[in-house]
Amino acid sequence: MKIREIKAYPTSFPLPQSGGVRLGIGQAVKRDCVMVKVTTESGLVGWGESHHGRAHTAIAKLIETTLSQLILGMEATDTTGIWAKIYKYQLGSHGMGAGTAMAMSGIDMALWDIKGKAVGWPLWKLLGGARRLVPAYAGGIALGYQPPADLVEEAQPLIESGYRAVKLRIGDTVRDDTARMEAVRNAFGDGLAILTDANTGYSIADVRQVMPVMDALNIGWLEEPFPAHDHHLYAQARSYGRTPLAAGENHYTRFEFSRVLEDRVITIWQPDLSKCGGITEALRIAAMASAFKIPINPHSSMTGVNQAASIHFLAAIENGGYFEADVSRNNLFRDVLGSEPWRISRDGTVLPLDGPGIGVEVDEGFLAAHPAIEGPGYV
Repeated sequence: MKIREIKAYPTSFPLPQSGGVRLGIGQAVKRDCVMVKVTTESGLVGWGESHHGRAHTAIAKLIETTLSQLILGMEATDTTGIWAKIYKYQLGSHGMGAGTAMAMSGIDMALWDIKGKAVGWPLWKLLGGARRLVPAYAGGIALGYQPPADLVEEAQPLIESGYRAVKLRIGDTVRDDTARMEAVRNAFGDGLAILTDANTGYSIADVRQVMPVMDALNIGWLEEPFPAHDHHLYAQARSYGRTPLAAGENHYTRFEFSRVLEDRVITIWQPDLSKCGGITEALRIAAMASAFKIPINPHSSMTGVNQAASIHFLAAIENGGYFEADVSRNNLFRDVLGSEPWRISRDGTVLPLDGPGIGVEVDEGFLAAHPAIEGPGYV
């Protein structure tokens, strides 16, 4: 079970000019991912996803050079020791670098996939969970800036398919965001949970203005109104209303979440298994949160591998919340790169896969046919 080889695949596909979602960080023009393949000396293969960080070729290079050289030959089952070695020789001694955290996340995820395959268990069982129903919300790169009537039209089939919660993209103007939230609430009533994500697009003045509207509409959370490092703005915004503040997809490792915990302002945590340091670290973050009854709603919007792993993770922790179901149109990373990662049920829940490991079979032919496209993903 020693690690023989680690390969990273920076992969892209373009979005049609009329098909990209517009949100707080711009218009989406392509989608990128980094798939990580770990092979043991016995030939067992595990797959993971490292978040692209909008620098997918750089993340892939870091995986195949520095990180690979640190851990080749180590036991694939030693996820704790591998994490500790990368921390000692790369992450901890060079600051809490986002690049290293993302790169090691895909490696760690692939190792957990290997461990599950080695014993023939699905990941949820390996993590001490059960094949339980996990509530899902319609999210991902979808439900972006558009006229309210069009937004309602996009949401309608999602709700008809079973979703009982949706996440709207805000961070545009407070006036337009308000119109969109009101339109969705009026169209579908109080039985629909409405969550919001500003993608760091708000100023503190915007939040002061929009928070009373959110309170009146019973919005489930306001996600990332500001960049992750603006701790003082989150603390100030907390006093403007009752709507919970959510964040975490851009916080890396338990060490950054410890600051979030100390601030006691962000009460909904959203670590991404492909960014925060992998499954090993996400378990630590969830355990830290559980001591303070903080729910975990992981961010997971790129490939089916990360999405499936997130459902396994939620089925295995005691403070799990929603699974973020990527409902974006034409997401080849969800629909074509691998086998089906999840399926929404009529009651708005998903089940973790029951095959060994993460349970998603990756098509290496797809990776070969979709090489990296350089340049920004949003313009």
